[in-house]
Amino acid sequence: MAKEPSFENALAFAGALIATPGLSGHEGDVAKLVREEMLALGLEDVRVDRAGNVIGVARGRGDAPAAMLNCHLDVVAEGDHSEWEVPPFSGVVQDGYLHGRGAMDIKGPLAIQTYAAACMIGKAPGDVIVAHTVFEERGGLGMKHLIESGTVSPGVVIIGEATQGDVCIGHRGRAELEIVLGGKAGHASVPARAANALDLLGPALAAVADLAESQESDEVLGRSTLVPTMVDVLPQTRNVIPDKVIIAVDWRILPGDDDTSLISRVRAALQARIPDVPAGLTWDVRMANEYQLTYTGLEADRNLFTPGFLMDPAHPVVVAAADAVGRRGETGAATVRPWQFATDGGWSCGVHGIPTIGFAPGEELYAHTNRERLEVEEARWGFERYPHLIGAVQSALVG
Repeated sequence: MAKEPSFENALAFAGALIATPGLSGHEGDVAKLVREEMLALGLEDVRVDRAGNVIGVARGRGDAPAAMLNCHLDVVAEGDHSEWEVPPFSGVVQDGYLHGRGAMDIKGPLAIQTYAAACMIGKAPGDVIVAHTVFEERGGLGMKHLIESGTVSPGVVIIGEATQGDVCIGHRGRAELEIVLGGKAGHASVPARAANALDLLGPALAAVADLAESQESDEVLGRSTLVPTMVDVLPQTRNVIPDKVIIAVDWRILPGDDDTSLISRVRAALQARIPDVPAGLTWDVRMANEYQLTYTGLEADRNLFTPGFLMDPAHPVVVAAADAVGRRGETGAATVRPWQFATDGGWSCGVHGIPTIGFAPGEELYAHTNRERLEVEEARWGFERYPHLIGAVQSALVG
């Protein structure tokens, strides 16, 4: 007999997930719990794909396009445990809140989505795919693999990132670039024998500032921003003139930007600030790259790039979602807005064009902090709204 898909059981499952650490690349224990819970709830075709994503299907009553519910399996590091008001892996309910790393980003919503899908077995207008992905916190390798491998073919995607009950329809993307300044190392006592890569640091930072001033804006998503976030000087020895300086640049991009366009714009800004490069010095621009290894053994060298996306607020899926969700404790349709942070929706919608929205309880201000928490009554309300949301967006796809 299948496990009862009640809110109380979903809350207990969320607590168990929080008590199970799972940084990017180390989600295996979390994935095992999720797979077991899907099976216990009666989901079908439960499996783990090559990347380590966990997938299950709640069979609907009709043939409407499938809705895919998505959260990610990984969390960010918890930091110093002594700085937490409640231990980060406690998963306890205290003072009306579920506490711990992942409470609202994103193990609480993951439990809610999984249980809400189980509630829709035999009731949804079409199948409900539940797909929880790896490596979201490091650029979305899991979602990218999930969509591009053809493992699933949803008609609509609902992302469970925190919206505090609103319906989110997009976000700016994120790209991490590096400006590499080169020179010739030498002893600090004889600077004439060296070419100090730090001599280009000032002009390079000015070029970033110039580019930041000229960023475009979207009336919904806001302004694109870029800012230098780190400077690495090599070698890291105080009596050696460095031959390499790497400036990390965090760029919050608008939909449509890609690696090539971003690099060319930084190059143009640098050329304007450094028209004549002094002898012995060089500069270059590249995307920041990271080797990623999933817990299942899938390897990838990836640029740190997450696309942006934006749904039309008048799209039938968005209108139906807002009407179905409503406002907690009020009348009328839900507020429709973008997220401030990036999600896997950049891959599902921004790259592959699948209608994608977001809905979940939780306040964004607690994400990635040592005060992470999820209000239990807000979570209960979100759980109760999810079946209405699923049915509404599937119906909207068939008119």
